[in-house]
Amino acid sequence: MRTINFAKRNFKELVRDPLGMIFSILLPLFLLFIFQQFKIPSESFKLNNFTPGIIIFGFSFITLFTSTLVSKDRETSLLVRLGVSPMKGIDYILGYIIPILILVIIQNILFFILAIILGLEFSIYIIYSILVSLLISILFIALGILIGSIFSNKSSSGISSIVVQLVCFTSGMYFSTEMVGKGFKLICNILPFESALNILKNVLNNSVNLISLKDVLVFSIYTIVVFILSIIVFKKKKLN
Repeated sequence: MRTINFAKRNFKELVRDPLGMIFSILLPLFLLFIFQQFKIPSESFKLNNFTPGIIIFGFSFITLFTSTLVSKDRETSLLVRLGVSPMKGIDYILGYIIPILILVIIQNILFFILAIILGLEFSIYIIYSILVSLLISILFIALGILIGSIFSNKSSSGISSIVVQLVCFTSGMYFSTEMVGKGFKLICNILPFESALNILKNVLNNSVNLISLKDVLVFSIYTIVVFILSIIVFKKKKLN
């Protein structure tokens, strides 16, 4: 019950910052719309490929949004006051994740509505993609919690913006990472963003059999490690 109450409180905090919510939704929507107007002759910009890219890009703003919320709670000593209750680290983390998943669902629905208007064919795989994207978003939310637990409110925004840039340039949303040099390609392979995008692309395009074991392992390992670290670091920092 305390976790649900904490989640309700965090949802109210999200609603109190409508500009942040609007920005995290409207900017990716704008990019999805504007790049389709350019008719760029590249596989990366086809709707069935670029829409998953925009979803992953939108998740990078979720990281920024989450880190700001967590760091603000620390600096206002809210977590110190909540620390007297018998909530565990996982309860706090779930209290942040649950309301932000609502924002993720809204993001996804709006992205796919626009994509369908622009010409993406509606299919059951859109529904599957939304469900898979919810799992993928856990990595970005946990990353935001981890950043917000470590850094101050001002610093967390700057650190999170690095995640935004990493998603842009290493996920393959704008260009195939096969086009870049071996060194940069290695970085893309090590980071989880390309793997996350590949998984979502294949689900949307009904090509689940093309999802590589490497992508599943890279994404899963990052998600598990970041999630566990977010719990450990959050628990350590919340009373400091």
